[in-house]
Amino acid sequence: MGAKECITGGKAVLGIEFGSTRIKAVLVDEKNQPIASGAHDWENRLENGIWTYSLEDIWTGLQDCYRKLTEDVKEQYGENLTKLGAIGFSAMMHGYMAFNEKDELMVPFRTWRNTITEEASNKLTELFQYHIPQRWTIAHLYQAILNGEEHVADLKFVITLAGYIHWKLTGEKIVGVGEASGMFPIDIATGQFNEKMMTQFNDAVADKGFAWKVQEVLPAVYTAGQQAGALTEEGAKLLDPTGTLEAGIPFCPAEGDAGTGMAATNSVAKRTGNVSAGTSVFGMIVLEKELSKVYDAIDLVTTPDGSLVAMVHCNNCTSDLNAWVNLFREYSELMGHKVDMNELYGNLYRKALEGDDDCGGLLAYNYFSGEHVTGFNEGRPLFVRTPDAKFNLANFMRVHLFTSLGALKTGFDILFREEEVQVDEILGHGGFFKTKGVGQSILAAAMNAPVSVMETAGEGGAWGIALLASYMVNKSADESLAAFLDSKVFAGQKGEKLDPAKKDVEGFDAFMKRYSTGLAIERAAVEAI
Repeated sequence: MGAKECITGGKAVLGIEFGSTRIKAVLVDEKNQPIASGAHDWENRLENGIWTYSLEDIWTGLQDCYRKLTEDVKEQYGENLTKLGAIGFSAMMHGYMAFNEKDELMVPFRTWRNTITEEASNKLTELFQYHIPQRWTIAHLYQAILNGEEHVADLKFVITLAGYIHWKLTGEKIVGVGEASGMFPIDIATGQFNEKMMTQFNDAVADKGFAWKVQEVLPAVYTAGQQAGALTEEGAKLLDPTGTLEAGIPFCPAEGDAGTGMAATNSVAKRTGNVSAGTSVFGMIVLEKELSKVYDAIDLVTTPDGSLVAMVHCNNCTSDLNAWVNLFREYSELMGHKVDMNELYGNLYRKALEGDDDCGGLLAYNYFSGEHVTGFNEGRPLFVRTPDAKFNLANFMRVHLFTSLGALKTGFDILFREEEVQVDEILGHGGFFKTKGVGQSILAAAMNAPVSVMETAGEGGAWGIALLASYMVNKSADESLAAFLDSKVFAGQKGEKLDPAKKDVEGFDAFMKRYSTGLAIERAAVEAI
């Protein structure tokens, strides 16, 4: 079936993801290949000390994104979009949207970006003996309680951005288990919110006399493959004010951007992982068993089908590296040479491969902002060397590529060395891997594991949630999500796998000893400058 026939037959599947700066829609055919897209740029705003998006931002952005998708369909195929096989929504995870009995938003949407819940985060981590990051929904709710905020007494339910959109379009307060795992801890055995911890929470706030229990205000939790409602008549008008789109389209569970990233990189099976490296960097590994204890540097979430995932999230990756590349651009232009930035990046990145295994004794920190994993609330970018270090261009570029993964490596070393987590392959995606073979080989050295980079890794989370919606309607009986992705999405995909080189692994380990010891220099810089 061609793309046009897929559209006219109502078999195409739609995925829409709300990222922090862009809302993107991707339409896929029955082979799960993208056939049309649309996008809308948006920005959060800081209002009264809270990073937020307004409800108007959400709906005008969604409608514009969907309209651009329909225009793309019309332009390419000459058809109107009236029917779909399935729809899925995802968004940046975590955050806090609190509604009362009249379904009114009581306080502005508090996004994941807000770091205003440190007290709640620490107290809940201690109470549950389970790491609760500041950005999680339950941390926001508990902080509101600790702050004595009046709206909490009138709470009817709390939800995330993806869950909110899903609710308004289907009438169902349902989120996928991956999204749910960023709201409140999940019991891996049941795939539901942890009952023991919900009881502990209720006991902790019992003296407040609220009319609600926490299990009553959280959404229902569904797993990938389950249908989580259908587009209502009201929802169809909200999504497509022209009235062209018909109601009744099945919805998969709303998911978070971590889960859609796993789907889009075929990293949902146990012992697989992925690293997304750009301005910030985060890595995830699907675990075979629970960790032995709580680690402040490790967040625990789940795959869309409910497997436990360890996540290391770092604020800083390529910003300082990019600043140095721009300095070389300025120098080249000063010397009268017009510079192609892709060529400049490529040449400088490849030069790093000529450097000493351990960067010749050089040291750098890429901390534009604080770095939770290594214990910094603020950052100062630094380049440091001893008089006898081997200071040349190859080592200079190499150390800045190494340090881009320094904090990530710190977190992953906990998993690999203290918890003896096993990983068969890691998939890299993001700008760090754009120059063929360079970022890939450095990540392989840092992780001491094979790293693959696929051509489709740039398709992103909108494609990932489209795949989850497609899985719901196109899977065969008892077919797992991992099997579906392997056989019906990624089979035959071009990807290059690179094994770690022993000398590079040893070199990165030597660099990390210098990196860990040198954190005292970074701390002194924060205090002094």
